[in-house]
Amino acid sequence: MHETTWTPGVYDMPDHEYHDDPVPGGSLSSSGARKLLPPYCPARFHYERDNPPESSPEFEFGKAAHRVVLGAGPDVAVVNAEDWRTKAARQERAAAYDRGDVPVLAADWHRVNEMAGALARHPVAGKLFNPACGKAEQSLFWVDDRSGVWRRARLDWLPDPGTGRLVLVDYKTCGSASPESLQRAVYNYGYHQQASWYLDGARALGMDQDPVFLFVFQEKTAPYLVTVVQPDTDMLRVGARRNIQALDLYRECTATGRWPGYSDEIELVSLPAWVETREPVGVAW
Repeated sequence: MHETTWTPGVYDMPDHEYHDDPVPGGSLSSSGARKLLPPYCPARFHYERDNPPESSPEFEFGKAAHRVVLGAGPDVAVVNAEDWRTKAARQERAAAYDRGDVPVLAADWHRVNEMAGALARHPVAGKLFNPACGKAEQSLFWVDDRSGVWRRARLDWLPDPGTGRLVLVDYKTCGSASPESLQRAVYNYGYHQQASWYLDGARALGMDQDPVFLFVFQEKTAPYLVTVVQPDTDMLRVGARRNIQALDLYRECTATGRWPGYSDEIELVSLPAWVETREPVGVAW
């Protein structure tokens, strides 16, 4: 689908086509926007765009969970091995990659299916991914009015049009789904930016001027607890501010062809503020 022109809208396309970026001249995704800003930098974003990092077992596990829960995405290749240390297991994994499949160990595949069952029994999350009322893995493309940058987003779940507010849902696996742990995870992984980014896309494409965004977090260990999270106004405000910074930086770097690293100067680095509470620097020894 690499065309000479591209039209804003909602597209139903394979995962690999979305990540290859079909927009002529390039577009910016939410994950890309996060890679442009600290603790990363434009040079890191630029390098990884042309040299994607190798996948990891944790990443493949998450993709397999998405496949089972959402019913869409790459096929899963189940490898009947205890781990990836044997030559045979590694060969099966390589063959799966060649086919475009997601390789997972048999034990992990069993765990993924148990997770899907636990999520389906959750009183809220179980109703959000109803295949009769929506579509998984839908791709949004639009032009940012302020910066002129093409933007894109890959929705885990897009409900069918209805009479109420549009509810966009994103599914994530995690170590802990406790609200306290999720506060840190949202900030550390930039999920507040993602939420604001996806809401921008829905509004820009005229899908709903007052949409709602929900995260469905699920633990990867039994009993596979689920927490549904709605970002509050402050979280979305901070995410929107960082997205504006990323869009401006992307536009500048694209125009100049310069993708700077962390710094071109000599940086004076101090210890973190919490160190002084443990080792007061004013104390004479």
